[in-house]
Amino acid sequence: MSLRYCIPLAVSVACSENVRIMNPHDELKSLVDLFPSVSPLIEQAEHVPSAMTPEPYKSLLAHNHHMTVSMESFHKSSVDVRVLAKRLEGDLYSRKIVLLKQGTEQVVQFGIVRFDLKTVSERVRDEILHEQTPLGRILIQHNVFLQIDLGAILRITAGPGLSLALKMPLHGQTFGRLATIFCNGRPAVDLLEISAPLEA
Repeated sequence: MSLRYCIPLAVSVACSENVRIMNPHDELKSLVDLFPSVSPLIEQAEHVPSAMTPEPYKSLLAHNHHMTVSMESFHKSSVDVRVLAKRLEGDLYSRKIVLLKQGTEQVVQFGIVRFDLKTVSERVRDEILHEQTPLGRILIQHNVFLQIDLGAILRITAGPGLSLALKMPLHGQTFGRLATIFCNGRPAVDLLEISAPLEA
């Protein structure tokens, strides 16, 4: 089934003197297309205004904070990262991951990250490429000055790829978000972060 997007044409993302006009349709597609697959990841993605996002997804997603911290707080557990796929092209590092409750196989989040490694120190770069610690935890531990800007909240219908990654029913629904992290005032990270289905 082909992927259908129902997302507004543009969202303004601002950070101090930096202003980016993000097209959520293009941003979602560009992140998903980093890791092409014969099994579509998403069947449909529909923009939902933050104020209309149902709980508990609203509290979990509609904010300008690290999802690592939000997931750990919501699930009352630290999280481990598992890298499903990755690519490194010069200083541009991308990976497809899941976060799991620490010490378990319970998946709580799926994500795709595209990171401009020029924006961080060699030490931070090395730890990110080591792939043993969630990205948010690394940036917090190294006191990287950053701002996280929420781009769009999405209601997502799972295709076969997301169904497998999040261990959720095919065609089932959940919510996610697009966000950008600015490191030291520069756009550094583009994120697609999708929660595992949650009980109301």
